[in-house]
Amino acid sequence: MLLKKNIVFNVSLVISLLFIAFGIFSPERLGNIAAMLLEGIAEYMGWYYLAAVFFFLVVCIYAAFSKYGSIRLGKETDRPKYSTASWIAMLYSAGIAISILFWGVAEPVYTYTSPPFGQGGTAEAAETAMKYAFFHWGFHLWGTYAAVGLILAYFQYRKNRPALLSSTLYPLIGERVNGPIGKTIDIMTILASVFGVTTSLGLGTMQITGGLHSLWGIPNTVPVQIGIVVTLTVLFLISALSGLDRGIKYLSNINIILALTIMTMLFVLGPTAEILRTFVGTTGRYLDDFLYLSFRLESFRDNSWISGWTIFYWGWLIAWAPFVGLFIARISQGRTIKEFIIGALIVPSVGSLFWFSVFGGSALHLIHNLGETALANAVTSNIEAALFAYYQYFPLSSVISVMTVVLLFTFFITSADSATFVLGMFSEQGNLNPSNKTKLIWGIIMATVAIVLLVSGGLKPLQSVSVTVALPFSVVIVLMCFSFFKELRQEVVQAKVKTDAEFKIPQSKSI
Repeated sequence: MLLKKNIVFNVSLVISLLFIAFGIFSPERLGNIAAMLLEGIAEYMGWYYLAAVFFFLVVCIYAAFSKYGSIRLGKETDRPKYSTASWIAMLYSAGIAISILFWGVAEPVYTYTSPPFGQGGTAEAAETAMKYAFFHWGFHLWGTYAAVGLILAYFQYRKNRPALLSSTLYPLIGERVNGPIGKTIDIMTILASVFGVTTSLGLGTMQITGGLHSLWGIPNTVPVQIGIVVTLTVLFLISALSGLDRGIKYLSNINIILALTIMTMLFVLGPTAEILRTFVGTTGRYLDDFLYLSFRLESFRDNSWISGWTIFYWGWLIAWAPFVGLFIARISQGRTIKEFIIGALIVPSVGSLFWFSVFGGSALHLIHNLGETALANAVTSNIEAALFAYYQYFPLSSVISVMTVVLLFTFFITSADSATFVLGMFSEQGNLNPSNKTKLIWGIIMATVAIVLLVSGGLKPLQSVSVTVALPFSVVIVLMCFSFFKELRQEVVQAKVKTDAEFKIPQSKSI
């Protein structure tokens, strides 16, 4: 396809470049506008974000355990291309990757010091901190990703529709998916993906420089951060141009091996019994308060904590949903709906809960039970180096720190690699094998956005923009869910009619 004739690609590219220019020439104004939009959304639409994310989770559970669960994402003869282990590794690397490393220690400690209710620094605050970490990184997060991925995979492989979010609305709006409405949705999809992914890449870069400074005293400065972005951009473009099977698959397997090794070392070297108590106890509190957490907004009290954490997270994950969802769909052909949901919702959710038990649980044990308040101060004063400050309390801290820096590098590469692949698909009308030229362009754009925002100190504005973009985009996902079930019902009815016709016994003539 000629990119010069591609309206979706060209408009998305121009808007991205204008955003970059705005960030260069007026970073303060950009930050003010973004902060104002975020504050307005949190104030007036926070209830909607909570309801929407819970709805996406319900969609997944119902689809898996209803009569639709046995429907295959593809032809009845299709079977999965990737092993279950490789499949889960790839979707996990794309889904949270850098973010879970960044927030694994930082979020529980932050919440412990400044909880949503009650007094900070208490046992109740520690329990609340872990419960909210489970809530933010558990079933709701993966339910949103899984809902988008499931619907895309169904329409791609079962109904032979293009790999575009707009195409999933065909049962609702018909041929208008090919007109201005569909193209607008596709442009929104690309922009949400660019802003959402670049935010995480920026956070990852900051954490890498924090780790390099902790290990070898390398200055944590903007020029060093730019050098890291440029180096990693070259590496992830090499991976992206090598293809999905060779690049992302192998690096994702490396990611999971490294992550499990680090987590196992901390589990064994740390307060093992306390970690297990934290995991089991917090799981119980999380499930017990599941509905309360899902809809918690105070009618007559200040909601600033919920706005700053939960609503921000929900907006951010909705902005990430098209990228993660399409990537999961791309690697999920041949699985049944039930198998897909178990693998894309339940398994990674449980993995995330245990990860936070190991990292956040042991960090709170050090601070609250052992009185290591210096760790709390280190986390709240320098968030990008929080993880490495935490490692100093463990044997083999240098070894674990080096492994973590390597893991951050590979997570960065796989996240950016996956993003260029998905952006290429969105830009080429759902082409499952986008051209190297398109992937190269989007890789450079993402790197440039990350550099510009690191230079201007504008990661927070970008986070706010991604949450703002998520508001109209969440409406698209809600419509996708209704379109999905409409098509499922029609398929079941057609299958029943066909079966009845095949097995209908002709009546014999009367004599």
